[in-house]
Amino acid sequence: MRCRLGVLPAGLLLTGAALGIALAADVDAFLAGATKTCVQCDLSGRDLKDRDLRRAKLDQANLRNANLSGASLFRATLVRADLSGAKLVGAHLSLVDAKRATLTAADLTDALLYEADFSSADLAGVTLGGARLGRARLNQANLSGAKLTGADLRGARLAGAKLAGADMRGVILNGVSLRLMDLRGIDFTLSDMIETDLRESDLRGAQLAGVNLFGANLHAADLRGANLEGANLENAILSDAQIEGAKFEAAIMPDGRRAE
Repeated sequence: MRCRLGVLPAGLLLTGAALGIALAADVDAFLAGATKTCVQCDLSGRDLKDRDLRRAKLDQANLRNANLSGASLFRATLVRADLSGAKLVGAHLSLVDAKRATLTAADLTDALLYEADFSSADLAGVTLGGARLGRARLNQANLSGAKLTGADLRGARLAGAKLAGADMRGVILNGVSLRLMDLRGIDFTLSDMIETDLRESDLRGAQLAGVNLFGANLHAADLRGANLEGANLENAILSDAQIEGAKFEAAIMPDGRRAE
């Protein structure tokens, strides 16, 4: 028994060493373009700018601070991958599977993210200015403090997403469901929210100046203290909405009349 117990740690050490060598070999093969599979690889800080990484398997990979600007990650898998601080400016991430990935403070300015799956991903402080997120899945994602200025989110799924402190100026949210969401204090200035579902949402103190809310459903929404100056609320539903302290100066009201 004593001998067996003595051999076991050495065996484990050999297994760990072999695994480390295998992962290093995977990284070398991946960087050489010989393979597109690099699961759990350490690619932190690597320059992967403009690389063709379509359909790459990078689940649980470490891509912290990597430069992926202009890279194509079409249909790649990045489940639980760490892309904290990574540069993905102009990258193509359509149909990527990045569930539970970490992208805190990553830069995805002007990136293509059509139908990308970021369910339960950590996107706190991410930059998504001008990004195209049509039909992207952001359910339960953490977008706290995210910069989404001018992003296109038409058809995106945001159920359960955290948006506290997010910059949503000029975003396109036409037809998106934001029902029951906590949107307190968020800046939506000059955004398009045509027929957006805002039923029972908390918009206290939100900035909605100049927002196009044509046909939006604000039934039972909390708009107390919200700024809707110059907003277009034509055909919008405001039944049972709480509007105490809300500003409607120069806004077009549901009946088509402009507020004074």
